[in-house]
Amino acid sequence: MSLRSTVAILLLIVLAACAGRNTTGLLSPTPNLYTFETGEAYPEAGVPIRFRTTTTEILYMTDRNPVVDEFGAVVSYGERRDDSMAFGASWVEYGGLGSWGELIERTQASGPGAMTRLAPVGLTELARLPQTPLPYQSGGGRLQATADANAAYAARSATIREEVAARMRASGVDRVLLYVHGFNNEFNDGVGTLASIWHYAGRRSLPVLFSWPAGNDGPLAYFRDIESGEFSVFHLKEFMRILADVPEVKRIDIVAHSRGSAVMTDALRELMLESRGGGRDPRQDLKTGVLVLAAADLDIGVTRQRLVAERFADGFEQINIYTNPNDGALRLSRIIGNVTRLGSVDPDKLSERELADLEGTGNVNIVIVDGGSVRLGHAYFRENPAVLSDIVLALRTRAMPGTQFRPLDPVAGNIWSLHQNYPAEVLPEMLDLPLVDR
Repeated sequence: MSLRSTVAILLLIVLAACAGRNTTGLLSPTPNLYTFETGEAYPEAGVPIRFRTTTTEILYMTDRNPVVDEFGAVVSYGERRDDSMAFGASWVEYGGLGSWGELIERTQASGPGAMTRLAPVGLTELARLPQTPLPYQSGGGRLQATADANAAYAARSATIREEVAARMRASGVDRVLLYVHGFNNEFNDGVGTLASIWHYAGRRSLPVLFSWPAGNDGPLAYFRDIESGEFSVFHLKEFMRILADVPEVKRIDIVAHSRGSAVMTDALRELMLESRGGGRDPRQDLKTGVLVLAAADLDIGVTRQRLVAERFADGFEQINIYTNPNDGALRLSRIIGNVTRLGSVDPDKLSERELADLEGTGNVNIVIVDGGSVRLGHAYFRENPAVLSDIVLALRTRAMPGTQFRPLDPVAGNIWSLHQNYPAEVLPEMLDLPLVDR
């Protein structure tokens, strides 16, 4: 084996170790937003009664292979691909807490003693879509899915829509918070991360996870995960269509991390092209709201050509791209691919044309995470109290950066800096803004 090959394999092993799995099983550290002097900033009054519990239901859609127990019951999902998608409910317990009031007290505390353990307590598969591709037949000069296949797919899709709609009606919320994890993540990693973000964002939405078959083993795991993500794009498109077809869903906010950003944006791009091709407005068609791309493992050149040139930003209220030029995992990814990754871009190195393109979108913001003396790993979006604070403010208030309710420091154009004590001051009205679409 050549020296270059040996170095490449070592880099891949290190990259897998830096992928940002939620292996600790802990609720994310309390955002700065909730740990100032008053300690009363968590918007408990706005949490629907149904959601005031210490055990959370996280809905999921996955094309991972099912893991079954000795009785044949599905207990989790693995890293292999499945041609059919499973929809279900997973439950997470904010462990060791006796009441909702105790969880709120812990939420507003800080320090090591405030950490709350997250424990998966079971899941139920509610529906499984037929395998894709569906069986086709030729007729009238075109390929069409068979009538039986179409009927089965439609019936099971309807079951999923009704399960979502029933929960929206019961809770009184009209938004979905959809999370797509990164590479080297197991199924429960995604569940735990979403449980943290959704909780801190005030529980005013329905939490839904899309889990793709990441977490492959071996020195080539990174490339296997990339290909698995490409495999999942079609399935994610189908799921987005199902969610958007639920009348009770008014907006879908999206958080995507690492390689999950590629899976999500590829699916959204294709859906937007279809929508425009049919003469429709993509944002109205897909009901998309805020998009968060955290530590995005995306080729920056491909991003400019496929997303910026094709007016991708038109489909959202706002897009927030969190970047850290010192992200170790993305630096390794850059070495392997020889191309800068979006989540580690240094704005100082952007050309005037690139800066103008960014500013011209109007609603795309790059937020530079200033680590200061704090070590920032690849999963800083859920582990760093300052970053988590800004994500919460974006989801809760819909405010744009640089406003009273998201006081990020301006750098240039649509580029902002986020320091480690952000936000420096909590205003009581920060979390009381109505959820208004921008």
